[in-house]
Amino acid sequence: MEKIIKKILTKEVILYVIFGIFTTLVNLGSFYILNSLFKWDENLSNFIAIILAVLFAYITNKDLVFHSKAKGVKEKLTEFGKFVMGRAFTMLIEFFGGMLLFKTPMPEIISKLLITVIVVILNFFISKFFAFKSKEDEKK
Repeated sequence: MEKIIKKILTKEVILYVIFGIFTTLVNLGSFYILNSLFKWDENLSNFIAIILAVLFAYITNKDLVFHSKAKGVKEKLTEFGKFVMGRAFTMLIEFFGGMLLFKTPMPEIISKLLITVIVVILNFFISKFFAFKSKEDEKK
């Protein structure tokens, strides 16, 4: 059991979780500031908060978690596009997964928690093996 835990709880996974918490804080904090303090529309505030959170997640994941090796504008734009596509894909999974789970007898908050855990795990693997996969990794 200890070997499995050590294999799962790598530095990369721990950093991913830490910056995931910060990403959530960016999302919630910017929504609160825009909606409650500036009195902007909740949909506009949410849209901007999501964009800020995705940008924050991209930068921290790129530099501090997965240590991107992308060079040049084209490679960096491709990487960013892959990251955004991955997040859009998991956003759909979260939305439709929520729709399905909310119809079960399970409490809504438990349903939301379950689908969020699935999305976080998927985001990790999409980032690691799709968005931030370097050309050197592809040769291995």
